[in-house]
Amino acid sequence: MAQGEIHVISDGKLPLRQFIEKIIVLHPLADYIHLREKHLSAGELLAAGEQLLEAGIPAPKLIINDRIDVAVALGAGGVQLAWHSLKPAAARALGPHLRLGSSVHSPEEASEAALQGADYCLFGHVYPSTSKPGQQERGLELLADVVRYSSIPVIAIGGIKPNNVVRVMEQGVAGVAVMSGICGAEDPLTAMNAYRTAMQRR
Repeated sequence: MAQGEIHVISDGKLPLRQFIEKIIVLHPLADYIHLREKHLSAGELLAAGEQLLEAGIPAPKLIINDRIDVAVALGAGGVQLAWHSLKPAAARALGPHLRLGSSVHSPEEASEAALQGADYCLFGHVYPSTSKPGQQERGLELLADVVRYSSIPVIAIGGIKPNNVVRVMEQGVAGVAVMSGICGAEDPLTAMNAYRTAMQRR
């Protein structure tokens, strides 16, 4: 979307039923929905993805974390590759029509991801994050460096809230990804609207 993408990522903490209930309401305001449930087996992840699709989540919006086999089986829109996942070039051979995201932590990794054929980078964590307790944030300066050196769009993640969306977007990113800021919010729809409003105001 012109004002910047919003990626909503499951945090693995909510019972799947609750996550699906939230996403049914939220997905019209989100550009992509990431299913990131590291504790699930491939079969369980496939079943979860099927439930999301049956609940009305458009397949092109659905991104599967790590498991390209599950993404292909579901007909999902894409796969998010972690550092331990297949390289983008190998993933492309298995899912030529998937939107490939590569999680990166440096300008060098972003450049390599682009060379490997990734469609976008997911960089973080920008601010202190509840999903990465005790780990030093990478900050806006490094985010800006990643954007400068990347030939593909960069999505920022980690501690991003409605009150810092503008500063993040000013670094040249294509959008933001949010986990606990939406999924862990007391009122997820209000939180989602706050992110979208902040994106539109920048």
